[in-house]
Amino acid sequence: MCGIAGILSANPANISRDRLKKMTDAIAHRGPDGEGAWISSSGIAGLGHRRLAIIDLSPAGAQPMLYLDRYAIVHNGEIYNYIELRSLLQSKGYAFNSRSDTEVILVAYDHYGPDCLQYFDGMFAFAIWDEKERKLFAARDRFGEKPLFFYKDPDQFLFASEMKSLWAAGIKKDSNKRLIFNFITIGYTQNPANGTETFYNGISKLPARSYLIYDPATGTSKTSVYWGVEIENTHIPKEEEVIEQFRVLLSNAVCKRMRSDAPLGTSLSGGLDSSSVAAAILGQQDHPQRLQTFSAVFPGFEKDESHFIRLVSKYFSVDNYQTSPTGADLINDFEKLVYHQEEPFGSSSIYAQFKVFQLARSHGTKVLLDGQGADELLAGYHKYYHWYWQELYRNDKKAFALELEAARESGVQDRWTWRNRLAANLPVYAGIFLKNKRTARQRKSQDLCRDFITQFGLSYYDIPHFDKLSGILYYNTFMNGMEELLRYADRNSMAHGVEVRLPFLNHELVEFLFALPSDFKIREGWTKWLLRVSMEDILPKEIVWRKDKTGYEPPQQSWMSDPVLQEYIHEARRKLVRADILRPDVLRKKIQPQSAHAAENSDWRYLVTAACMND
Repeated sequence: MCGIAGILSANPANISRDRLKKMTDAIAHRGPDGEGAWISSSGIAGLGHRRLAIIDLSPAGAQPMLYLDRYAIVHNGEIYNYIELRSLLQSKGYAFNSRSDTEVILVAYDHYGPDCLQYFDGMFAFAIWDEKERKLFAARDRFGEKPLFFYKDPDQFLFASEMKSLWAAGIKKDSNKRLIFNFITIGYTQNPANGTETFYNGISKLPARSYLIYDPATGTSKTSVYWGVEIENTHIPKEEEVIEQFRVLLSNAVCKRMRSDAPLGTSLSGGLDSSSVAAAILGQQDHPQRLQTFSAVFPGFEKDESHFIRLVSKYFSVDNYQTSPTGADLINDFEKLVYHQEEPFGSSSIYAQFKVFQLARSHGTKVLLDGQGADELLAGYHKYYHWYWQELYRNDKKAFALELEAARESGVQDRWTWRNRLAANLPVYAGIFLKNKRTARQRKSQDLCRDFITQFGLSYYDIPHFDKLSGILYYNTFMNGMEELLRYADRNSMAHGVEVRLPFLNHELVEFLFALPSDFKIREGWTKWLLRVSMEDILPKEIVWRKDKTGYEPPQQSWMSDPVLQEYIHEARRKLVRADILRPDVLRKKIQPQSAHAAENSDWRYLVTAACMND
């Protein structure tokens, strides 16, 4: 896990070690264990690196790494199956100079070219310069766990792990007001229709599951998608076989993500996902003698999960370390949090995660496993009930009636009316209607300046009205939803020089889950049914069959009542008024403290938008 940067230009005057160092210094937090820079003999490519040593801690694992007097690589992330790939490549006649996964990428690229990406089980963003072809090959993992941003003009191409590296190289910081409009009105900072767009004009991101080839001589680039999943095949599998295969795939994913030459632990929220990961770690033959787990707790808060954390910790006899973030802590760390995130974030929930990673590092743990991704893959969010019910209503009304009744018995009280029946029978028209309704609501915002809405009020929030549960799960996994959560995790962990690994995002496991019928995700009123039944004999039943879902939710409403934080919000409003984004009469409105997951959270959005904007 590291920070990477690079400059490519047909004009060697644009490339210098000093400029590369400015870029890598800006992301020194991502790699506190070492640094390096390299400029090609042709003078048209420069690579920079900050190292967080996890695999092969020796100097042989340092970067930029060179190979065959032809290739140079900078790599951020981990290839979890590097041991198996190294053996495969050795059988083809290749020799290795290190025990690092980075060298495996280089050798695999030499042998397979861009097809090497098909062989990797990992989270990564890397760039390889080919001095013979004089082209750059850059790639990002299947889900976008590791970031890669780039800037391009007629004279140069720059890339980096974080945008602050590009700013350090002299690229202008210019806020994207179209995304400001969308974030303020609906809380999203990404464009589902354009995976390259960012919160700043001129700076793009390489989309997940994509690679890019850039030619400095012509200034041209080409981006390609290298992976995808099939949604629901027609085969109806046997339940026992599905449960067993799921257990095996999850166990294998955890096993590979435990490969580390640095101390390893796991986060523990008290929920099903993180508890399942902890159980899978302890189910491995080479598990740590005393597993270290790290948690955020909020004593006295109604959604505090201390009880469940204690239950799991005692059940497995693990060492549990806790942090209790407060409103005062958030105020003290707010600027730091914004600095690392770079783009707005929808609530203070990510601050709890930020403090958990800080806690892990303070105990010497550099690698944490985490349960992120399970909710999107296994329909863990409450909102997924409606998508499943509509699928059943259209295809099997008897099953629909039974499922609705089971959900009611489980405490799910969501309304089901004629509107839902209409949406189930006419999904395309329902999608168009809802999109128009959302767009109209966004454009009618009473706080935004009319000129701002006229100029930038284009809605990006366009959820196709899928006719199956798997469709919305695909949308949230690959188009809009999970990428934002992965950004939070990457920046929060890297802020403290900690690597976070996500077993549920093993691509073989994901392919398996998307091929399953919907009733393996929601059944008998329960979300994440497959995970629950798979863990029934492994975890305490109080964890497996929890009905409430929290997930690192802090007492944000209380925090937003703090006079200091309210003054931050007032100043944010003033900044947005000066920028002709908010109307002046907003300054006379009373601040409305809201919980972290409240649908309307305007004041929080004003706070973080203003903090992320260029002055």
